[in-house]
Amino acid sequence: MRLPLLAAVCCALLACAARPHCAAAAKARHFKWEISNMFWSPDCEEKVVIGINGQFPGPTIRARAGDTIHVELKNALHTEGVVIHWHGIRQIGTPWADGTAAISQCAINPEETFTYRFVVDKPGTYFYHGHYGMQRAAGLYGSLIVDVAEGEEEPFKYDGELNLLLSDWYHESIHTQMVALSSKPFRWIGEPQSLLINGRGQFNCSMAAAHTPGATQCAAVNRQCAPVVLPVQPNKTYRLRVASTTSLASLNLAIGNHKLTVVEADGNYVDPFAVDDIDIYSGDSYSVLLTTDQDPSSNYWVSVGVRGRQPKTAPALAVLNYRPNRASKLPALAPPATPAWDDYEHSKVFTYRIRARAGTPPPPATADRRIELLNTQNRMDGHTRWSINNVSMVLPATPYLGSLKLGLKSTLTAARPAETFSRGYDVRQPPANPNTTAGDNVYVLAHNTTVDVVLQNANALAHNVSEVHPWHLHGHDFWVLGYGEGAYRGDAADEARLNLRDPPLRNTAVIFPYGWTALRFVADNPGVWAFHCHIEPHLHMGMGVVFAEAVDRVGKVPKEAVSCGATASALMNGDHL
Repeated sequence: MRLPLLAAVCCALLACAARPHCAAAAKARHFKWEISNMFWSPDCEEKVVIGINGQFPGPTIRARAGDTIHVELKNALHTEGVVIHWHGIRQIGTPWADGTAAISQCAINPEETFTYRFVVDKPGTYFYHGHYGMQRAAGLYGSLIVDVAEGEEEPFKYDGELNLLLSDWYHESIHTQMVALSSKPFRWIGEPQSLLINGRGQFNCSMAAAHTPGATQCAAVNRQCAPVVLPVQPNKTYRLRVASTTSLASLNLAIGNHKLTVVEADGNYVDPFAVDDIDIYSGDSYSVLLTTDQDPSSNYWVSVGVRGRQPKTAPALAVLNYRPNRASKLPALAPPATPAWDDYEHSKVFTYRIRARAGTPPPPATADRRIELLNTQNRMDGHTRWSINNVSMVLPATPYLGSLKLGLKSTLTAARPAETFSRGYDVRQPPANPNTTAGDNVYVLAHNTTVDVVLQNANALAHNVSEVHPWHLHGHDFWVLGYGEGAYRGDAADEARLNLRDPPLRNTAVIFPYGWTALRFVADNPGVWAFHCHIEPHLHMGMGVVFAEAVDRVGKVPKEAVSCGATASALMNGDHL
């Protein structure tokens, strides 16, 4: 395992060689974690969560660009495996550390220990979460913050920093949820009971009941669900890091009477712009600048509400506490109102304003390959599934990284996935043929080729239903070239909508109802990478694909990462990774 680690470190050092102080100051940061079930009260209702070292959310990792992270992880869950995905970290040279069960590694069995080693190659706001079953929805997540390398500065100034990790919370266990989603007939799990800010929320009551007709004022609560308080000094500028690890909900964040200036998205700098509120989809992360220029005798509400779905979950509230006011002093003004859940025009105006900051590498002018992915809801043997080009993804017992590295072709289906869909498909109607099939959805990409991906949204099984889908790519950032309404045709009108001048670099992008989103990336990171809807129920029901990229160029893979399924048998027979 020393050679892969050294190679990864070398990659990071080369990446920062042009930056003063970076290579000399890079450090190894060590963490020892134990993952277990525990009783907790995220929204004042005691349930079982998955925690790390007795904490929920898990510990925050803080590092500098170029540092190497070592996480020695013991699985103390009694009856199920576990993995951790480091969301937004590109894993250059360490694809086996990406933490995606059945794709980059085997699940870590109960009572076993696995060590993740990887380099955080660029600064930004990231997070980590479980990527096995629906463990993210059970609370297995935490923040990962990467500061600029020693001696460097951000391209914007601020006096202090605040961190918000947003999530949603169900009272039903993830096991009950998974059984419901896989049942025949299908049982929808409904909307989450609560929204959480840094793992805290309040169920069936409101801190702002005085401004909410019919609401019950929250009584004294225990510290596990006590309202989050963000202490600030007047007339200062704060960097507010915000990330969403929700299972289902798309969110909107606003702070009473305060403007927010967006400066970072998914670990990439953007051209700054000011807004009253931000939409944040599952898998997104942002940095916004907040100036405390309001009446210093008051505190102000931080409000997080549901977007894109008819809200049956109350907004989450935190308090922006202007010191020296007491933290317990409730704001006099009502919390900011969340825009109407189906006001997609509001969402699009925000999303379309996100442009790359000057100095961001531009995309290649043309692509070598275009893959069009039609997102549909279908049925398979009486079950409800999500499909891509009419194939619903099912993950194998043997991780793709190991099977492809060893050349075990039998682990893939013979049929290659489709790269387009019928131009006659009516995206505004339920599928004429609602039936789908299962497959691996593995696309093999040639090394260093430029790939365009067009995500096409469509009507679900029910009439007049098309949902928001935030798609996340592992192992890469991509340029978001543009968005469109209706069916993508690839004609001159669609091409005219693409932005090749200053498209933002992201790792997560939304497709709006009945619309399409065009992405471009360079296949320059050998490995096997998941690309999927970041909504937990949708991924569980098959909404994803896999990009296998120059696997022959991957260095030596640690045996413990992929020693399961057919790979384990091959290794026992003397094959070498």
